Amino acid sequence: MKEINTIGIVGAGAMGRGIAQIAAQAGIVVKLFDLNAAAVSAAREALQQTWDKLSAKGKLSADDAAAALGRIQACADLSDMASADLVIEAVIERLDVKRDLFKQLEAIVSADCILASNTSSLAITAIAAACDKPGRVAGFHFFNPVPLMKVVEIIDGLRSDRETGDALMALARKMGHKPVRAKDMPGFIVNHAGRGLNIEGLRTAQESVAPFYQIDAIMREQAGFRMGPFELLDLTALDVSHPVMESIYQQFYDEPRFRPSPITAVRFAGGLLGRKTGEGFYKYTDGQKQVPAEPAVPALPAGLKVWVAPYHSVGHKRALGLLKTLGATVVSSEQPPVDALLVVTPYGEDSASVVSAHQLDGERTVALDTFFGLEQGKRRVVMCSLATSPQWRDAAHALFASDNTPVSIIDDSAGFVGQRLVAAIVNVACDIAQQTIASPEDIDLAVSLGLGYPMGGPLSMGDTLGAAHILEILRAMHRTTGDMRYRASLWLQRRVQLGVSLRTEPACVSV
Repeated sequence: MKEINTIGIVGAGAMGRGIAQIAAQAGIVVKLFDLNAAAVSAAREALQQTWDKLSAKGKLSADDAAAALGRIQACADLSDMASADLVIEAVIERLDVKRDLFKQLEAIVSADCILASNTSSLAITAIAAACDKPGRVAGFHFFNPVPLMKVVEIIDGLRSDRETGDALMALARKMGHKPVRAKDMPGFIVNHAGRGLNIEGLRTAQESVAPFYQIDAIMREQAGFRMGPFELLDLTALDVSHPVMESIYQQFYDEPRFRPSPITAVRFAGGLLGRKTGEGFYKYTDGQKQVPAEPAVPALPAGLKVWVAPYHSVGHKRALGLLKTLGATVVSSEQPPVDALLVVTPYGEDSASVVSAHQLDGERTVALDTFFGLEQGKRRVVMCSLATSPQWRDAAHALFASDNTPVSIIDDSAGFVGQRLVAAIVNVACDIAQQTIASPEDIDLAVSLGLGYPMGGPLSMGDTLGAAHILEILRAMHRTTGDMRYRASLWLQRRVQLGVSLRTEPACVSV
């Protein structure tokens, strides 16, 4: 394996600067170049300020800070990369620019120098096609901000030598990052896996199921995510996110799971990009997100009686447990009484489907999402059909909020909000595994570190919540909507059929 002691970085923007920081701190000499010489000077000055702050906070000694800065060598010409063991490009996301750069570098660097691209969306194989020695070209994809985002994707192009990726894996560990290995496919691991949350969140909003802030609140406070899809899109900015969504959709030849939304297209065109423009899905005042106030909780009607539909055993049991805790009057008759609130607990179906299938009184029927549990303090979600009357909607709101737990009232939706988004996330991850783009272990590691998803990553999430329930939700959504985006991955289906973990790799491998 090639030992890497000196690296060149072409591009002194945020990504190049971040890579330079962790490399220099790891004892590696960094040769930094940018076509704009002022950008190199600015990067070196910014790194000095960063290390001074770390030293002042006691996170880095003054000697180590000075030594790290001494390893940053400003380069005035691309030819200064001649002594590098590895050159990483962090330039504009244009295939022609990256190809031209690598062709120039091949005439400068040594025969065994590795050439790596920090691209987030372009094919490594396509970049390497411009090189005489494509075997030494690989992807080395970091995430912004590099020092804080501790994962890096190593991408093997179709003609990359295995040893090239091995050397980058070792270097990533030396720099304090967790390397994951991916096949050269659109989106690699993290950007591919991220489609589930963003694309399904947008689809949910497009169906007018709930406003942006309520979808975000449900994903945070019910499903346990750090951020909802619209908070995340505002953070990354639509001038970055929307083109990536379109690119991945097109590169997978219009795969329905990745179908973008006109919601982002219109906002992108209008310049509502997110935090950096002061307005996106939220408005920002002095950098602070402005969130609408939660609707007031109605008064709980006196003498309210509740009947829980027995059509879903898990949901029925969980709903009864909550109602007992709340001290509600539950009617246990086999058929729904004529004067009670009717509560259904579907997995993947919408309210209208359940009301129609069981000939319930639509005016008095609401759906309660029991999938994530119903403990006090965890946001609860109540779904109404088109037929639900305001009187019974408000009664359900008051009842399920009576222990001071927040409640979201949403319009009819196959899979509520949390169910459908989580099922999409798990399903996309399963398909990444099915395509052997990465190992189950690396998929979970990349997504948990790169996107901050809970429960150890999407495959572990599916195991924790119940892979059979995820499959049930997807099948019901597919049946209800007819949309091919909800077809279940064979990886998921087969592991449910055999009763094994979603992290189980195939025992038999075709050659």
